Amino acid sequence: MTVKLIYETHSTTLDNEQGIATGWLPGRLSEAGLREAAGLGVRRREVDIVFSSDLRRAVQTVEAAGLTVPHFLDWRLRECNYGSLNGSPRKALEPRAERVHTPFPGGQSYWEVMELTRSFLEDLKRWHDGKVVLVVAHSANRWSLDHLLDSRASLEDLVAAPFEWRPGWVYEV
Repeated sequence: MTVKLIYETHSTTLDNEQGIATGWLPGRLSEAGLREAAGLGVRRREVDIVFSSDLRRAVQTVEAAGLTVPHFLDWRLRECNYGSLNGSPRKALEPRAERVHTPFPGGQSYWEVMELTRSFLEDLKRWHDGKVVLVVAHSANRWSLDHLLDSRASLEDLVAAPFEWRPGWVYEV
Protein backbone atom coordinates (compact mmCIF):
# COMPACT_ATOMS: atom_id res chain seq x y z
CA MET A 1 0.00 0.00 0.00
CA THR A 2 0.95 3.63 -0.27
CA VAL A 3 -0.01 6.99 1.13
CA LYS A 4 -1.72 9.39 -1.25
CA LEU A 5 -0.27 12.75 -0.24
CA ILE A 6 -2.08 15.85 -1.43
CA TYR A 7 0.05 18.93 -0.92
CA GLU A 8 -1.30 22.48 -0.80
CA THR A 9 0.57 25.65 0.04
CA HIS A 10 -0.98 27.88 2.68
CA SER A 11 -3.34 30.48 1.25
CA THR A 12 -2.29 34.03 0.37
CA THR A 13 -1.07 36.12 3.28
CA LEU A 14 -0.80 39.84 3.86
CA ASP A 15 2.98 39.39 3.56
CA ASN A 16 2.59 37.59 0.19
CA GLU A 17 0.60 40.53 -1.11
CA GLN A 18 3.35 42.94 0.02
CA GLY A 19 6.30 40.90 -1.32
CA ILE A 20 7.57 39.95 2.15
CA ALA A 21 9.42 36.68 2.87
CA THR A 22 7.75 35.65 6.13
CA GLY A 23 9.97 32.66 6.92
CA TRP A 24 9.46 31.52 10.52
CA LEU A 25 7.27 34.50 11.42
CA PRO A 26 3.59 33.55 11.88
CA GLY A 27 1.98 35.49 9.03
CA ARG A 28 -1.76 36.06 8.60
CA LEU A 29 -4.11 35.30 5.74
CA SER A 30 -5.45 38.17 3.67
CA GLU A 31 -9.08 38.42 2.61
CA ALA A 32 -8.14 36.72 -0.67
CA GLY A 33 -6.38 34.00 1.34
CA LEU A 34 -9.48 33.32 3.41
CA ARG A 35 -11.49 32.84 0.19
CA GLU A 36 -8.77 30.54 -1.19
CA ALA A 37 -8.82 28.46 2.00
CA ALA A 38 -12.58 28.01 1.70
CA GLY A 39 -12.00 26.70 -1.83
CA LEU A 40 -9.37 24.28 -0.52
CA GLY A 41 -11.96 22.91 1.88
CA VAL A 42 -14.41 22.29 -0.96
CA ARG A 43 -11.91 20.50 -3.21
CA ARG A 44 -10.29 18.39 -0.46
CA ARG A 45 -13.28 16.78 1.28
CA GLU A 46 -12.01 13.26 0.47
CA VAL A 47 -8.96 13.36 2.77
CA ASP A 48 -8.61 11.16 5.84
CA ILE A 49 -6.28 13.38 7.85
CA VAL A 50 -4.55 16.77 7.62
CA PHE A 51 -1.04 17.74 8.65
CA SER A 52 0.15 21.31 8.54
CA SER A 53 3.04 23.47 9.49
CA ASP A 54 2.62 24.94 12.96
CA LEU A 55 3.15 28.47 11.59
CA ARG A 56 -0.02 30.53 11.94
CA ARG A 57 -0.67 31.06 8.21
CA ALA A 58 -0.78 27.31 7.53
CA VAL A 59 -2.94 26.62 10.58
CA GLN A 60 -5.29 29.44 9.62
CA THR A 61 -5.57 27.98 6.09
CA VAL A 62 -6.69 24.61 7.47
CA GLU A 63 -9.09 26.23 9.96
CA ALA A 64 -10.68 28.41 7.26
CA ALA A 65 -11.01 25.35 4.98
CA GLY A 66 -13.55 23.92 7.41
CA LEU A 67 -12.46 20.30 7.04
CA THR A 68 -13.87 17.93 9.66
CA VAL A 69 -11.05 15.35 9.71
CA PRO A 70 -8.28 15.31 12.33
CA HIS A 71 -5.71 18.10 11.92
CA PHE A 72 -2.20 17.72 13.34
CA LEU A 73 0.53 20.38 13.49
CA ASP A 74 4.10 19.36 12.68
CA TRP A 75 7.02 21.75 13.13
CA ARG A 76 9.00 19.80 10.51
CA LEU A 77 6.66 21.31 7.89
CA ARG A 78 7.72 24.90 8.59
CA GLU A 79 8.96 27.23 5.87
CA CYS A 80 12.72 27.67 5.64
CA ASN A 81 14.03 29.76 8.53
CA TYR A 82 15.55 32.80 6.85
CA GLY A 83 17.13 33.81 10.16
CA SER A 84 17.88 37.52 10.19
CA LEU A 85 16.02 37.79 6.85
CA ASN A 86 12.66 36.59 8.22
CA GLY A 87 10.21 39.37 7.34
CA SER A 88 12.48 40.92 4.68
CA PRO A 89 11.50 41.76 1.13
CA ARG A 90 11.40 38.56 -0.95
CA LYS A 91 14.20 39.85 -3.20
CA ALA A 92 16.60 39.82 -0.21
CA LEU A 93 16.59 35.98 -0.40
CA GLU A 94 18.00 35.88 -3.93
CA PRO A 95 19.71 33.96 -5.32
CA ARG A 96 18.01 31.16 -3.40
CA ALA A 97 20.05 28.42 -5.06
CA GLU A 98 23.04 29.63 -3.03
CA ARG A 99 21.12 28.67 0.13
CA VAL A 100 20.57 25.01 -0.74
CA HIS A 101 23.60 23.96 1.34
CA THR A 102 24.53 27.26 3.00
CA PRO A 103 22.12 28.40 5.72
CA PHE A 104 20.61 31.86 5.72
CA PRO A 105 22.37 34.04 8.35
CA GLY A 106 21.08 32.75 11.70
CA GLY A 107 18.69 30.36 9.93
CA GLN A 108 18.52 27.18 7.85
CA SER A 109 19.51 25.91 4.44
CA TYR A 110 16.99 24.43 2.04
CA TRP A 111 18.79 21.11 2.45
CA GLU A 112 17.92 21.18 6.17
CA VAL A 113 14.25 21.78 5.29
CA MET A 114 14.44 18.85 2.88
CA GLU A 115 15.83 16.57 5.61
CA LEU A 116 13.00 17.55 7.97
CA THR A 117 10.50 16.86 5.17
CA ARG A 118 12.16 13.46 4.62
CA SER A 119 11.70 12.67 8.33
CA PHE A 120 8.02 13.65 8.10
CA LEU A 121 7.54 11.37 5.06
CA GLU A 122 9.08 8.41 6.88
CA ASP A 123 6.60 8.84 9.74
CA LEU A 124 3.76 9.29 7.27
CA LYS A 125 4.60 5.96 5.60
CA ARG A 126 4.92 4.21 8.95
CA TRP A 127 1.69 5.46 10.53
CA HIS A 128 -0.72 6.36 7.69
CA ASP A 129 -0.32 3.67 5.04
CA GLY A 130 -3.36 3.45 2.78
CA LYS A 131 -4.66 6.89 3.78
CA VAL A 132 -5.32 10.06 1.82
CA VAL A 133 -3.33 12.74 3.61
CA LEU A 134 -3.54 16.49 3.03
CA VAL A 135 -0.42 18.49 3.89
CA VAL A 136 -0.65 22.29 4.11
CA ALA A 137 2.72 23.96 4.32
CA HIS A 138 5.10 26.25 2.42
CA SER A 139 7.08 26.53 -0.81
CA ALA A 140 10.27 25.05 0.68
CA ASN A 141 8.36 21.90 1.63
CA ARG A 142 6.93 21.51 -1.86
CA TRP A 143 10.40 21.85 -3.37
CA SER A 144 11.55 19.22 -0.88
CA LEU A 145 8.73 16.85 -1.85
CA ASP A 146 9.48 17.32 -5.54
CA HIS A 147 13.16 16.57 -4.91
CA LEU A 148 12.52 13.56 -2.67
CA LEU A 149 9.74 11.98 -4.71
CA ASP A 150 11.00 12.83 -8.22
CA SER A 151 14.71 12.04 -8.36
CA ARG A 152 15.03 14.00 -11.62
CA ALA A 153 14.38 17.30 -9.81
CA SER A 154 17.46 18.90 -8.27
CA LEU A 155 16.85 21.02 -5.22
CA GLU A 156 18.99 23.79 -6.73
CA ASP A 157 16.76 23.98 -9.83
CA LEU A 158 13.57 23.81 -7.79
CA VAL A 159 14.41 26.70 -5.45
CA ALA A 160 15.64 28.82 -8.37
CA ALA A 161 12.43 28.39 -10.41
CA PRO A 162 9.61 30.92 -10.00
CA PHE A 163 6.78 29.74 -7.75
CA GLU A 164 3.54 29.09 -9.62
CA TRP A 165 0.46 28.47 -7.49
CA ARG A 166 -1.91 25.70 -8.44
CA PRO A 167 -4.68 23.87 -6.57
CA GLY A 168 -2.46 21.20 -5.09
CA TRP A 169 0.11 18.60 -5.99
CA VAL A 170 -0.50 14.86 -5.61
CA TYR A 171 2.21 12.38 -4.67
CA GLU A 172 2.34 8.69 -3.86
CA VAL A 173 4.55 7.91 -0.90
